[in-house]
Amino acid sequence: MEPNQESGALHRTGVATNVIEAIVACCVLIMGVVVVFSSHALGAGWTTDGPGAGYFPFYIGIVLCISGAGIMYQALAGKNRNTEIFVDSVQLKRVLSVFLPALVYVLAVQFVGLYVASAVYIALFMIILGKFSPIKSIIAALSVNTLFFFMFEVWFKVPLFKGTLDPLSFLGY
Repeated sequence: MEPNQESGALHRTGVATNVIEAIVACCVLIMGVVVVFSSHALGAGWTTDGPGAGYFPFYIGIVLCISGAGIMYQALAGKNRNTEIFVDSVQLKRVLSVFLPALVYVLAVQFVGLYVASAVYIALFMIILGKFSPIKSIIAALSVNTLFFFMFEVWFKVPLFKGTLDPLSFLGY
């Protein structure tokens, strides 16, 4: 952000809100088109038994297409379109500081399972973003996941995903 010379206020730079709205509207429109064509292939008409398998999804797809087109028109050509900055670099950095670790967590679950990935995720989140001491963070993460392990695996007999590497296989669960 740079100071504005005329007013002394900070000048925000970034993508305008109406551009983001147009991108989301385009995604909704594409989703609607896919639903319309897929449901048409299933049979979107009326059969002797009643509506075909794709009858209701077809009309939902039509509603999605109309909604996406309407939002896109309002975002790009409407007289009340919002041209303010959607997100500036400071706000985006805050969002990414939560989103990227969550994405890594989801990927880690595939390999080391929910318990190990969750313990690491909680501990690192507490240390890096929460500014807690590493010892307290590790104790909290291990305590929470040990409680969840006993609750699901031992008491409820509901096994949770252990990952392809299954680092907890030595426990016999």
